[in-house]
Amino acid sequence: MKISIIGTGYVGLVTGICLASKGHKVICIDKKQEVVDKINAMVSPIYEPGLEELLIKAVSSGNLIATTNLEHSVLNSEVSIIAVGTPANNDEIDLSYIEKSVWEIGSVLKNKNCYHVVCVKSTVVPATSDTIVKNLLEKASDKMIGEIGLAMNPEFLREGKAVEDFMYPDRIVIGAHDHRSFETMKNIYKDFFNAPILHVNLRTAEMIKYTSNALLATLISFSNEIAALCEKTKNIDVKEVMEYVTLDKRFNPRIDKQLVNPGMNNYLKAGCGFGGSCFPKDVKALISYSKGLGYQPQIIDATIKINKEQPLRLIKRLEEKLISLKGKKIVILGLAFKPDTDDIRESPAIAIINSLLEKGALIHGVDPIAIESMKKVIPEDKKSVSYTPDYVTALKSADVAILVTSWPEFAAIPPEAFNKLMKTPIVLDGRRVLDKKAFEAAGVVYMGIGLA
Repeated sequence: MKISIIGTGYVGLVTGICLASKGHKVICIDKKQEVVDKINAMVSPIYEPGLEELLIKAVSSGNLIATTNLEHSVLNSEVSIIAVGTPANNDEIDLSYIEKSVWEIGSVLKNKNCYHVVCVKSTVVPATSDTIVKNLLEKASDKMIGEIGLAMNPEFLREGKAVEDFMYPDRIVIGAHDHRSFETMKNIYKDFFNAPILHVNLRTAEMIKYTSNALLATLISFSNEIAALCEKTKNIDVKEVMEYVTLDKRFNPRIDKQLVNPGMNNYLKAGCGFGGSCFPKDVKALISYSKGLGYQPQIIDATIKINKEQPLRLIKRLEEKLISLKGKKIVILGLAFKPDTDDIRESPAIAIINSLLEKGALIHGVDPIAIESMKKVIPEDKKSVSYTPDYVTALKSADVAILVTSWPEFAAIPPEAFNKLMKTPIVLDGRRVLDKKAFEAAGVVYMGIGLA
């Protein structure tokens, strides 16, 4: 099929490249010429494992091109997928980019005689597609929905695993205004074998996306609340608690007597909180949406409150240990909100670093790829903040090291290295991926989330 994708941010670019790799003819549209030039030069504007390799193949085969010309793209495609940003604005989603894109597409469709489906892939709150999008599209095109197709196809992409998630999806959700819209969208995914294609209405598709993110975020905050109780009680390790709770066959079914260990159990682990472009923004937007309907959410509201407090609890633990953090050299191992991405949006590292700076600490941030991203938020300052990809340089004469991002290379640092390099070898494991016994045997003071 011929597909135009409006917006080449994280979701739009992954969607375009992956669909092109399946044989579709894809046009990616972006306002920024430098982004378009990069894509056409087969250089990915974002970091995502495996994406640039697919981009090279897609462009080389002629299945993918990028342009700033939206009119030409819509006229020469059968489906337009809207993948523009929906940034937070006072905890509500900002629909201005959606509205502008819909109006521009509708204005082009006014002069197009053949059937065309407009599909929203951006994350929007329920009732956006069948009210705001529908009304704008009909007004701009002078055509009724039915003459034009309307669909909502949410994404379920994990940063760092986006290519895998797109190419081998658990499910494909298509919210459609009518049967023809659904069948057109279904045809896009005909080569995605073994993935169930679910036909729902527009509002249900929107709610599925928000519910998915809210549930996973809640699991994380629940685990962190249990961790706080374990720390207060003492002599309890939250890692053991959560691991053994999830051995329940309702969490961990057996197949041929072997544990399945579903991926969802990875969210039932204590840490220093969730971040990224989705969980914080989407949960806050769902709370705001709920309040707008006259309903005061309680569980998801607590999810955000716990997550906001979680990184600061690490600082409190350190203060209890050291009394004063002023002048202490503290190494932050990991700046990205999770491994395999350079995305630092809502990363716990930001709250941790800012809090430590307020207390007069000297920060040395370490990350394999996210340093430049972090510099834009917390600039390097020779007196108080420095960054390096080399943990050896950072750990020299350090007072404390805090593991914030569970990069494999950090988990692989020998415990002896901390003892040898640091002035006072104290390690605070914010992700519970380090071996406590091995660190203590190496003479390192080990502190962990959910462990007093």
